[in-house]
Amino acid sequence: MPSTTRLTAVSYPVSLVTLRTEQLTAVFTDLGARLLELHVPDRHGHRVDVVLGRSNMDETLADRNYLGSTAGRYAGRIRGGRFSLDGRTYALATNEGNNHLHGGVRGFDQYIWTMKTHDDEEAVTFRRTSPSGEEGFPGELVATVVYRLAGDELHVDMSATTHEPTIVRLVHHSYFNLAGHDSGTVLDHDLQLFSSHYIPLDDELLPTGEIHALAGTPFDFRESRRIGARNAEVANVGAGRLDGGGGGYDHIWALDGRGMRVVGVLKDPSSGRRLELATDQHGLCLYVGGYLEGVSAKGELPSYSAFAGLTLETTGFPDDINQSQFPSPIVRPGDTYVNRMRLKFTGE
Repeated sequence: MPSTTRLTAVSYPVSLVTLRTEQLTAVFTDLGARLLELHVPDRHGHRVDVVLGRSNMDETLADRNYLGSTAGRYAGRIRGGRFSLDGRTYALATNEGNNHLHGGVRGFDQYIWTMKTHDDEEAVTFRRTSPSGEEGFPGELVATVVYRLAGDELHVDMSATTHEPTIVRLVHHSYFNLAGHDSGTVLDHDLQLFSSHYIPLDDELLPTGEIHALAGTPFDFRESRRIGARNAEVANVGAGRLDGGGGGYDHIWALDGRGMRVVGVLKDPSSGRRLELATDQHGLCLYVGGYLEGVSAKGELPSYSAFAGLTLETTGFPDDINQSQFPSPIVRPGDTYVNRMRLKFTGE
């Protein structure tokens, strides 16, 4: 049975819930419908926490790295914070240079969601209603996130409905380090992605509008290889985050296939931990944490280094509302937006 705890570490109370199976233990909070801890066994059965987090709930509330959170209502970047829908132009909050990122100045990650545990399984449901006009978005949006542990799997099911046309991209934004959240960088992890194309980006990490083949580029993970092998070849400044670039991967891959399918495998050779990712989405954002240097860490670690963890965000394509050649993020009354993930953890 899920167990819950109440905290008053921030200006308003937050709740924690712990889910357990024989293989996994996970801790979530209603602050941002967020994963705080995920304890996973290695090849010898030794468990460590493999997701990054902040040192306390006050820092979690103020965190602009979205560690473990549900990002939305539109996760990703929108150029100039502007888009048109049904003949009307909308101006969104701009919180990364002149662009909109991950829901704006106060996105879904900074709100308390309603929380309900499940009596018959190791699962918890979070829900929040975003009013029309929040951060500039049209339409009242009802968003739901269900986390479920089943054996060695973590299931994340995100959905949303609206009463008027709007755009939606919800993303689960955990940073993973399969050696342990406090173990150094992920550059020695091995990664395989079932994708033959990626989305080229400009200096502000916004799409050029093209879709390129991976062959011969640093983005080619069709065969499993070390993340750090070509990471230094990917220089970007991310709207001024770094002077001189060096942020490494923070890009979108166009995933092969359709429907719920396995799209990637992440391995830590030192511990033998293996993460197999399945999703029903057409895009995947791999961000290797190039901007994490100095971010306060949970546990006894004072702060994280650059590349301390990576995200595997199942999603659409950035700025897709302004790119007619990309799949549309528009959701209308009667539609249900859905983003499903399945993360399977094993030790080899």
